[in-house]
Amino acid sequence: MIRLEKYKNNPILKPIGDGWESLCVLNPATVYDEDEKTFKMLYRAAGNDAEHYIYLGLAESKNGFDFTRVSNKPVLSPDFNGADGGCVEDPRLIKLGGYYYLTYASRTFAPGQYWKKDKKVFGFKPEYGPKFLVYNNSITYLAVSRDLVNWKKLGRITDSRYDDRDVYLFPDTVGGKFVRLSRPMEWCGKGYENENPAIWIAYSDDMLEWGKPRLLMKGETWWEDAKIGGSTPPLKCKYGYFMLYHGVAKKDGAYRVGAVILDENDPEKIIARTKDFIMEPEFEFETAGYYNGCVFPTGNCVKDGVLYVYYGAADKYVCVATADFAVLCDKIYEEGRL
Repeated sequence: MIRLEKYKNNPILKPIGDGWESLCVLNPATVYDEDEKTFKMLYRAAGNDAEHYIYLGLAESKNGFDFTRVSNKPVLSPDFNGADGGCVEDPRLIKLGGYYYLTYASRTFAPGQYWKKDKKVFGFKPEYGPKFLVYNNSITYLAVSRDLVNWKKLGRITDSRYDDRDVYLFPDTVGGKFVRLSRPMEWCGKGYENENPAIWIAYSDDMLEWGKPRLLMKGETWWEDAKIGGSTPPLKCKYGYFMLYHGVAKKDGAYRVGAVILDENDPEKIIARTKDFIMEPEFEFETAGYYNGCVFPTGNCVKDGVLYVYYGAADKYVCVATADFAVLCDKIYEEGRL
């Protein structure tokens, strides 16, 4: 049975203080900087305000487990008068040509403390105009930086008519094209091959304008029969691209984690896929929080042959799990080859 090994001292990052990260820290994007020999993490954070404005903070580590916050201020914040004025959340991060490229989900208006039955609703619903204003849909945006501190927001990269998140880019071009995965919530059911929300793939020449998405994969087993979505940007392995994804089960609403290997030259071709989940909620910090029963990976990297998987736990904490990367990929290929 394939499983990721959770770090014994999880969580590795917890809420602190009484400000912008006092309520929750979760869903981190992480890269390993070979030049600085440092793990660098962008993490989602929010304070205990009714609006539940969401920010991104930055932390660093030399060993992949013990992280220190770089600043007492967010490195990326909502533009309160702009299209991403409600939140910047669930970052995914890649590095290409000396620049960091960040995809993040956002809403125009603050989402409120969404886990509460009596949560407040913010914003307005104009009679005319973009649908995302009416429903406060999440849309994915792109930002670029050279140092993970100073960011330039480049605008949205998903269709504003749909609630589309779990969006990230491949760490390399494929056939001269940039590759994007996403999970549009409305693209399912009647008229679609997938009954429930699934993972779609699209291509671009410039990261901003994207061709028509095509269905990449859908849920197949009981633990992913409500929906699936991409989790972490792909990593190169000897078989192709290794990638984690998450599945949600109808029976308990829990988030679990699976893995696939995609063809290096044709990422629409799935070479292998885990038949069972490789991580699930187990401990109290994963089962009791603001979303009970959730392990949600958003960052991964490899150092000295070890895969580090960084995930949000119960929408409240940041945790990490590891595996021997080569052995893990071998097992996925051997047990899940299609």
